[in-house]
Amino acid sequence: MPPKKANTEAENVARFGRVKANLRMGVVGLPNVGKSSLFNLLTEQSVAAENFPFCTIEPNEARCGVPDARYNYLTDLWKSPSLVPAYLMVTDIAGLIKGAAEGAGLGNAFLSHIQAVDGIYHCIRIFENDDVIHVDDSVDPIRDLETIQTELCKKDLEILKKGVAAEETAVKKSAGKMKLSPTFIGATEKLKTMLEKNIAVRSGDWSTTEVELINEKFQFITTKPIVYLANMTKSDYIRKKNKWLAKIHAWIQSHGGGVLIPFSVEFEQEYWNAEDKAAYLKEAGEGITSALPKIITTGYRDLNLVNFFTAGEKEVRSWTVYGGALAPEAASVIHTDFGKAFIKAEVASFDDFKEHHGGVKSMANVKAAGKYRIEGKTYVVKDGDIIYFQIGTIQKK
Repeated sequence: MPPKKANTEAENVARFGRVKANLRMGVVGLPNVGKSSLFNLLTEQSVAAENFPFCTIEPNEARCGVPDARYNYLTDLWKSPSLVPAYLMVTDIAGLIKGAAEGAGLGNAFLSHIQAVDGIYHCIRIFENDDVIHVDDSVDPIRDLETIQTELCKKDLEILKKGVAAEETAVKKSAGKMKLSPTFIGATEKLKTMLEKNIAVRSGDWSTTEVELINEKFQFITTKPIVYLANMTKSDYIRKKNKWLAKIHAWIQSHGGGVLIPFSVEFEQEYWNAEDKAAYLKEAGEGITSALPKIITTGYRDLNLVNFFTAGEKEVRSWTVYGGALAPEAASVIHTDFGKAFIKAEVASFDDFKEHHGGVKSMANVKAAGKYRIEGKTYVVKDGDIIYFQIGTIQKK
């Protein structure tokens, strides 16, 4: 029988950003757009979702359980004493104002906080409320989008100039042993042109080699994926209409694309505080529900995070890995030594398990259906895999 081909095709396409499982989203926006209120809602939700007392790592950082019907199915089936969902880390970043790139407001501190996260929730205000003053005295989300885009591009232009200068200095000190590559020269010229026009780096058409070079040499902000969150009034959210939504969507499509999620802090706060949540939703109207689960799952997917499951009598757990992770890397998420001592992975997709397990809390029927696979070191873990790892002897240090 010929050896299996390594299943590494589309998953290993180069992407901007870090290749890690512990990536995080940052909530960004101008002051008084509902950014911190959204963060507080995410924090409160995570408290209720966990089986142990919630403790933030930092006052501005929350760990949010990722909603997943597959995880719920497995927990309902096994009823294990330990149940651990996948998590998304979310950071609340202080409000940005015009001129931040030159140090206005919290300025450079704000921008350095954005550099430290891997993806952005851009919170936009489209609600009118005379009691909540807008930093620019009027509600105009397109102007606000341009303000944020300009400040981030200015900061990236500064990062570019410093990076190019450092590379040129290294070449001079090498006494002829180094020189700037054509790829570096071409990519940096293209970056400069884009950023001077307030065009985000992620909007460019980049080769794999250029993406790898940019990841290695620079820590740009505008390479990060963005999920746009439009904060509207409760009444607009329920009727699913607002005069700005089409304009915001058009702006996003002309600036590199991205997901737009309408939501309402006003609605979410009332829903969260309602004693009878089902009755609250029924009164709100058909098809109306909380937007928080979609916000969390969209951020998780935009970071290219996927999850696999381990399930048994003692524990059901959803583990997070970066999309394209190989089986030994997934094993290392459970324990660092497991990756080193990896022998094989016994795998079934969630869909195959659900279809064939027949109510039994084991893989027996799945194996009988031919849906239980043995995979080696080159196997690319798929979202929703249920995996049992076989590990060899772990060498003691």
